[in-house]
Amino acid sequence: MTEPAPGEYRKELSNRHINMIAIGGAIGVGLFLGSGKALNQVGPGLMLIYAIAGSMIFFVMRALGELLMHRPVSGSFAEYAGEFIAPWAKFATGWGYWVVWIVTGMAEITAVGEYFQFWFPGLPQWIPALGALVVLSGVNLIAVKLFGEFEFWFALIKVVAIVSMIVLVVLILIFGFSDAGATASVTNIWSHGGFFPNGPTSALLAFQIVMFAFIGVEMVGQTASESKNPQQVLPKAINAVMWRILIFYVGALAALTALVPWTRFSTEGSPFVQAFALIGIPAAAGIINFVVITAALSSCNSGIFSTGRMLRTLSEDGHAPNAVGRLSSRAVPSRAIAVTFVAMLLGVALNYLAPEQAFTYITSASTVGALFTWGMIVIAHLGFRREVARGAIRANTFRMPWAPYSNYVVLAFLAVVVVLLGFDEDTRIALYMTPPLVIALAIGYVTSRRKNAAPSEDTARL
Repeated sequence: MTEPAPGEYRKELSNRHINMIAIGGAIGVGLFLGSGKALNQVGPGLMLIYAIAGSMIFFVMRALGELLMHRPVSGSFAEYAGEFIAPWAKFATGWGYWVVWIVTGMAEITAVGEYFQFWFPGLPQWIPALGALVVLSGVNLIAVKLFGEFEFWFALIKVVAIVSMIVLVVLILIFGFSDAGATASVTNIWSHGGFFPNGPTSALLAFQIVMFAFIGVEMVGQTASESKNPQQVLPKAINAVMWRILIFYVGALAALTALVPWTRFSTEGSPFVQAFALIGIPAAAGIINFVVITAALSSCNSGIFSTGRMLRTLSEDGHAPNAVGRLSSRAVPSRAIAVTFVAMLLGVALNYLAPEQAFTYITSASTVGALFTWGMIVIAHLGFRREVARGAIRANTFRMPWAPYSNYVVLAFLAVVVVLLGFDEDTRIALYMTPPLVIALAIGYVTSRRKNAAPSEDTARL
């Protein structure tokens, strides 16, 4: 293997790595755990909500893909925000995304600790949480290829679990075996109060829940500079996002609601556990618990990878300390990963020591941060298209469909989701967290600009 030039990443992520990273990013813990509550709130129509939200995410990914084909770089959307919007946009997008993954990682490693208690009730929650963080940080420090291997297998476990459930339900519908065979019917999807039994209001409010299940889908853009064939594999991976959402979300929900009436699913626990148990699989709870642990580990692993690369990108423009931008002998941003490790470690301690409400306040920042990141990708794409129109940049063949009109539709949709946050007590806190986050980013950017300008001013005086 050819060694990279000093300061460059190694291109060790193969096609199978990138494809599985894209799949893993599209399948979150929320599908396995949160879909039960959402299903009770909306009814079978939840699959339509996922399809609409998924189509918006697809356009976001196509916008990102067109930017990546223009110039595949680490830091991707932060770089594009700085280039096609304004310098402050790079700072805000980069640090905002770092916050998203730090708090998401905090929540995921805490979740790992909770899920381990299913098998080891007496085990203190912080032990598996700390163990997961140490192991995944070590994986990211060794080599990007090892990160890719872990993500490949994490994603494969999630895919196998969902596809197995769908296939089993289809076979039950055809042959009528298992305890669920007597009640399984496609008509269950619409015959128990209709497609939206709780009315259109509940359906609208579900968008805020559904969108958060897609946090991480944009992470494939972070792999561009370490992919062996980005110009070939990234368009294929991005184009497949919509099909994956239809199969893994819409398909899974269709299978669940066809297996038994949606009214039989509890708001507590995973609907997948209930489905596997009804099919007659005795170890259903243990199987899904294992799958959920791998989903949480996958999310945390992706968070460490993404924050390390994003922090290095910020350091290159003086928006973060120069020291964190240095690559190790293995061509990984080891110091940036170490900073991420410490930040997530504080999250474990906070979750252990502080009241649950305090931790909720912090994790709500990821809600706003994800919507902000997707919005900045779409706005940066508008700036890119303007540069193409005036001939400053060459157009590429991988284009976002129906731009710029699709850009405006996506931005309007994201704005509606932000407004909907205010209608639910559980998510309203995300809006309360927005002003402090904006103020913190503004202060950070002004401080960063002054610091970067100081040397040139001193030189001018001399």
